[in-house]
Amino acid sequence: MPRLSDRAYEILSAEVRRLCAANPLEQVRQDIVLRRLTKLRTQEGPPLTLAEMREALIDIFPNFNEKVLKQAAKANKPASKTKRNVGLVGAALLGTAALAGGVWVLNLPYPMIRWPVARIAPLVLLPSFMQMDHSYRQAISLVEQADQLVNQATSPQDLELGAEKVTAAQENLDRLPVWFLGYYPQRYCTLFSCAWQFTFDEFETARKQIGRMEARIFQANNAQTRLEEAVQAVEEAKASYQTATTPQEETAALNAWQLGMDLLREIPSETLAGQSARTKLAAYERDYQESTGLTAGGDRALTFIQAAKGFAVTAAQRGQNPPHSVATWSQIAESWQTAIDRLEQIQPEDPDYIEAQSLLSEYIKNKGYVEEWIQIEQEASQAFEVAQQKQVNFLSQNLGATSPDVARGELQAMLNQISRVRKNTTFYEQAQALHKWALAERSKLP
Repeated sequence: MPRLSDRAYEILSAEVRRLCAANPLEQVRQDIVLRRLTKLRTQEGPPLTLAEMREALIDIFPNFNEKVLKQAAKANKPASKTKRNVGLVGAALLGTAALAGGVWVLNLPYPMIRWPVARIAPLVLLPSFMQMDHSYRQAISLVEQADQLVNQATSPQDLELGAEKVTAAQENLDRLPVWFLGYYPQRYCTLFSCAWQFTFDEFETARKQIGRMEARIFQANNAQTRLEEAVQAVEEAKASYQTATTPQEETAALNAWQLGMDLLREIPSETLAGQSARTKLAAYERDYQESTGLTAGGDRALTFIQAAKGFAVTAAQRGQNPPHSVATWSQIAESWQTAIDRLEQIQPEDPDYIEAQSLLSEYIKNKGYVEEWIQIEQEASQAFEVAQQKQVNFLSQNLGATSPDVARGELQAMLNQISRVRKNTTFYEQAQALHKWALAERSKLP
């Protein structure tokens, strides 16, 4: 390094020029001192001390400003120890960051990285082992908490908290690398006493347990939603019945009341909402009997009959004025089936059972009739499609090179398919037009 730094040179040369500026005759002394300073500036060696700077100037400028000398000596000192330490600290931090980055790379959850490191330098995987141990402890604890809250729930709040525990347990299980479960970190466990048993069976058991709880929570939430809807329907029906002013309004309110209680009966009894539904249902049936003087079962049968008749009317109206497509016939069949389902819910002990059985017989017959037409429509569709294809094949051939007997046979095969398209189907009119064309083509043959 130069003996005189650039900064120190600037400070000393500026003072020299200042001293010589007032007298032009001082130019010689100025040149001598500046040459000395320039030489020291380019000379390699230890930095000039304050005494050495004074010695270089005092013979030419005996009264050189001491304050300026000290300022230049301070500027001429090498980088301070503190700065060097900062550099060393920076280098150390950079090295630490590089080391941490290397450890991070070696702990990436990829078998091609983990397995070689686990065999050669398992302690490098210490962060992974710590994370796995923590995730395992959390997963086991959360699964136990969720099991208690979900399977022994006493309120909707228990289910809600249980769902949170299930989600948290699932997240911790997801952090456990499945491909690494068979590897037991002996050195780590010797130092830190592992809590887990890394086996695939245990992992699968926890997964299945969480899956079952998720399904149970889903069912419980659905049941709770249906319970709330049913309770709301019954309460609204009760209010409507109490404020009804005409017999028609009373009948509509009672029907809605019955439908609400039917919704309560459909809630699975094994769910928390189902247990609550049974209690509410008993109370609603008691209120119903007290309000109307009728048993819920007797009026329930009448409600089912009325509902069945409504679906039957809909089915009969849609079945008028055929032909209908397969989709339309299927919808009509569904309406008849819904009416049948309503009637089948009426029990032998219900007062309207005989009437329900009579209607049931009629509706089953009507549904069978509709199903026959679905089959007829499907066959007509298939036959017409085959006939159309035969027409395309006939037109694509060279009639001049085709034997009249062969062409006549092809047209006859087309006519046979057309004859399978029955009246009152959606393809009948198109099939008749194709029939006329085939007869005309056959008449042209020799």
